[in-house]
Amino acid sequence: MALEGTKSFQFRQEREAGWQQLEKLVMQAEKKGIRSLSAADVFELPHLYKGALSSLSVARSISLDKNVVDYLENLTTRAYFLLYGHQRPAGKAFARLMQFSVPDAVRSLKQEFIVAFVVMFLGVMAGFFLVLQNPDWFFTFMNRELADGRVPRASAEELKAVIYPAEDKLNSLDIFATQLFTHNSQVGLLAFALGFALGLPTIWLLFQNGTMLGAFLALHYEKDLLYELGGWLIIHGSTEILAIILCGAAGLAIARHYVFPGKLSRMESLAIYGKKAALVAFGCILMFLVAGLLEGFARQLVSSDTGRYTIGLGFLFIWALYFLGVGRNAPEDASDDIGGKAS
Repeated sequence: MALEGTKSFQFRQEREAGWQQLEKLVMQAEKKGIRSLSAADVFELPHLYKGALSSLSVARSISLDKNVVDYLENLTTRAYFLLYGHQRPAGKAFARLMQFSVPDAVRSLKQEFIVAFVVMFLGVMAGFFLVLQNPDWFFTFMNRELADGRVPRASAEELKAVIYPAEDKLNSLDIFATQLFTHNSQVGLLAFALGFALGLPTIWLLFQNGTMLGAFLALHYEKDLLYELGGWLIIHGSTEILAIILCGAAGLAIARHYVFPGKLSRMESLAIYGKKAALVAFGCILMFLVAGLLEGFARQLVSSDTGRYTIGLGFLFIWALYFLGVGRNAPEDASDDIGGKAS
């Protein structure tokens, strides 16, 4: 017993100064806030915490005095919450997330974005030329509810009436816009979520959505309304279609890094790149909301082709500027924001 007491006393004597300094800083931060600590104290805090954590590990391994172990457990727990439990205000954290984490995550998916774009483009080409060759293909690609009467037998006047609606039809078009927005947002988020199935469902969804768009374009092309349809689509489609492609790219990123994890284990690879993909999907949710507003209001209120193209291309430019240019000089602590910044 005397030997154990001597061992415990020597152990505390050699390390107690560091524990007391850590406890002093923790107590000050708990009472007055972490901002009350000086720069030197903040710099020293992690080192003191690691020292106390090491002491706790040694104390447990050699079965030292239980009082010492209990003291160190309490001290390291308080220090842990001080170091890692501090959160920014929600508004500030969200702003930093959108400023740094989301655009950085999008920029990391360049190859997947190209693949997703090409797959959807091939779907558009397939739907367009197959419907031009045989109008019956239209019903293979297009959901009848989403078509809303715009079918191969419709006249140019009927199609044009949808593109430039009369005031008494705006309410019904709001319902249609909601249906279309719900469909496209579901497609986009499914394309992301199904990336876990090795990306094959993601590729199919992108291609299938492309064939729908291609069939729609072919229908109006035959009636010489392609330019008018372009304005009707682009006012919200520049945002919505871009979001679908980005969701597909996020799903393909998950599949790619699961199949080819490199030097990491598959679970480690999913943890790192899945976080980036989730950040992209989060950004896409906000894009779908913007597209829904444009689809439900701007497209109905703006009836001129020039105005519609200006708004649609303007938003496309804004998204390009945001994803390619914003947040390139992220501070080191940007990784502490919601969702983090995967390395």
